[in-house]
Amino acid sequence: MDIVIEVAVEAAGELLSAGIDAVVDKAAKHKSEYKSEYRRKHTMAIKSLIINPGSTSTKIGVFEDENLLFEETLRHSTEEISKYDTIFEQKDFRKKIITDLLAEKNCDLKSFNVIVGRGGLLKPIPGGTYTVSDELLADLKKGVQGQHASNLGGILAREIGDEIGVPSYIVDPVVVDELEPVARLSGMPELPRRSIFHALNQKAVARRYAKEHGVKYEDLNLIVIHLGGGVSVGAHSQGKVVDVNNILDGEGAFSPERAGTVPVGDLVKMCYSGKYTEKEVYKKICGNGGLNAYLHTNDFRDMQKMAEEGDEYAALVRDAFFYQISKDAGAMAAVLNGKVDQIILTGGIAYAPVTRKMLEEKLGWIAPFTVYPGEDELLALAQGGLRVIRGEEAAKEY
Repeated sequence: MDIVIEVAVEAAGELLSAGIDAVVDKAAKHKSEYKSEYRRKHTMAIKSLIINPGSTSTKIGVFEDENLLFEETLRHSTEEISKYDTIFEQKDFRKKIITDLLAEKNCDLKSFNVIVGRGGLLKPIPGGTYTVSDELLADLKKGVQGQHASNLGGILAREIGDEIGVPSYIVDPVVVDELEPVARLSGMPELPRRSIFHALNQKAVARRYAKEHGVKYEDLNLIVIHLGGGVSVGAHSQGKVVDVNNILDGEGAFSPERAGTVPVGDLVKMCYSGKYTEKEVYKKICGNGGLNAYLHTNDFRDMQKMAEEGDEYAALVRDAFFYQISKDAGAMAAVLNGKVDQIILTGGIAYAPVTRKMLEEKLGWIAPFTVYPGEDELLALAQGGLRVIRGEEAAKEY
């Protein structure tokens, strides 16, 4: 707007001395320069630093728009991590190795437009991209739902972002909770159902499908099945995951490491049998359950290889694995009143051709299938930040 005013002022003066033709030429020149400058500013790539801390590693990615420039997984030895009594005390150590790597790559920290961190164990919140506000930062530091390395994602993003004067965000943390009220009742008032699932990847592939088909995520009904160390089956309606199983320690199909739903009465008897400590029972549910318990491996490929080589028990476990997932997906179809636009498979196990084959045999009558194997958490985090920077959605406040 300033350049337009300048043109007008100059034009008024030149009307007196140079005549109308010169004024028109001058205005046209300035208009061209203004358009060029506007176009340059609004087509410049957005550069993002993505931080995804894990228990023994820190993964970072550098993006220009949605194009990955480089990524690095920085491993941390047990000896390094054991020096710190709390997760928060690891902040400076992890920050230094990130900044050192960027310096090694000749990547100027001040070149970033936005910093995005993995969301941690916050209070239950709706999905979306959140500004790392003071309140959100305080809850990450406290670990309101537990201490986990992912809490450092937002903490590091905020600190680095503040240093260079750019915004910091987290995107779709594991505590995303959009359950309908009717979905929360479990049968015991003391034990409401909880939403703990692969929110980041489930939301990312749902949005990817919508974008590829030229529709809004908010206009679709989807069943998304994430198959990894845990298995989550979510009903997505109008941009919200209105029902999903608690993958951590609660319910749903068994997975490579987790037991999922088990007979509750027998579990109570086991707990009071005197044979197991609380920690040992919990490990049976989460860690040593599922494929680990049946076949002593948490690798789906091992199970499939055993089944293909004629191991009948391994084949039975594999069939039961897909049988239980199919039941969960069928239940989610009922949640969506049978109106399902697409079933999406994702996660590491989706790479195996047998996954689509066996699930489509049981679920193909509900809706067509799309497969996005694996998970790209760095890209999903980058896309969350980009949607806000581009004005496609507003950043949410915690």
